[in-house]
Amino acid sequence: MTLPAISPTDAKLPAAYEAAKTALANCEQVDECKDWADKAEALASYAKQAGDDVLRKHADRIQARAIRRCGELLKQFDGRGGDTTKNDGGGTFAATRRGVAEAAGMSKRQQVTAVRLANVPLETFDDQVDSAIPPTVTRLADMGRKPRPVIELGDRNPDDFNKAMHFKGMLSDYSRELAAWSIPDVIPRLVDADRAEVRKLITQIDAVHDNIITRI
Repeated sequence: MTLPAISPTDAKLPAAYEAAKTALANCEQVDECKDWADKAEALASYAKQAGDDVLRKHADRIQARAIRRCGELLKQFDGRGGDTTKNDGGGTFAATRRGVAEAAGMSKRQQVTAVRLANVPLETFDDQVDSAIPPTVTRLADMGRKPRPVIELGDRNPDDFNKAMHFKGMLSDYSRELAAWSIPDVIPRLVDADRAEVRKLITQIDAVHDNIITRI
């Protein structure tokens, strides 16, 4: 992909900016978007030194859009280590978000900033970037921060709250541990005495489950 060049002597900045927007929206390579973000940042710095406010704003806008596109592409990869777009069933490890970002020459901070820009709703992002005074990349990234979940006590005292959290945590651990077992693999390994004991335990567990489900 080749983005239209925007130079200090370009007399058609709005047209060049619109062409850059289209090209960036269709870009499928993180490293190319990163390259244009860097170029736009350098051009904005030049424009600032030259006192060209119009050019600086266009360069700032292109930089923001290039970084956002990086974030959109990076979000295709699971930040915990898996590719959320592919599942070929093979034995190879899927690319990670961090790995893709590093390959494109992005620091961890740049990666986080890009993803946060991609989190900003598109309509809001467009309104902000194309406004008379476009916000900085840092400000846009702040808008894309995901709020941390707020855990409220409600009308419970701290002791009741803690017990409830431990109870839910216990159920979560229990569910996760059971799911980790391969049932078709382990059942044939049980002898008759094991099977009888397992049936007894399941009956007891079912009774507890019934006790819970009828009260929630």
